[in-house]
Amino acid sequence: MAPQFFMIPGAPTPVAPFSHAVEADGWVFVTGQMPTWPDDDSRPLPEGAEAQTRRVMDNLVIVLAGLGLDLSHVVQARVYLTEFKRDYPEMNTAYASYFPENRRPARTCVGVTGLARDALVEIDFIARRPD
Repeated sequence: MAPQFFMIPGAPTPVAPFSHAVEADGWVFVTGQMPTWPDDDSRPLPEGAEAQTRRVMDNLVIVLAGLGLDLSHVVQARVYLTEFKRDYPEMNTAYASYFPENRRPARTCVGVTGLARDALVEIDFIARRPD
């Protein structure tokens, strides 16, 4: 089956030329989300890593919901932090609150030199559609 490319109504406006998600053979690749507001892209980003992580996770939930999925379908997450040492604990606090302890996806977290819109946090997902 050919890949399907999705732009999700109500999801944040992309900050670059990409789809919100691409699905191939039941695997769903969700583009990294920024801590932007879905209703107003011009609003300032939330202050701090914890608030930005919550905004990013909420944006990812919007994209998943637009595909008929939820966080229980997520099998892999990648987290990008511009201030790794400083922001790792706050990001983890916010991130962990979205998943039950016995159902957390595999995850990679890396420090990067910069993100779009001078964000502190970006997260992307790989999800699997149920059979």
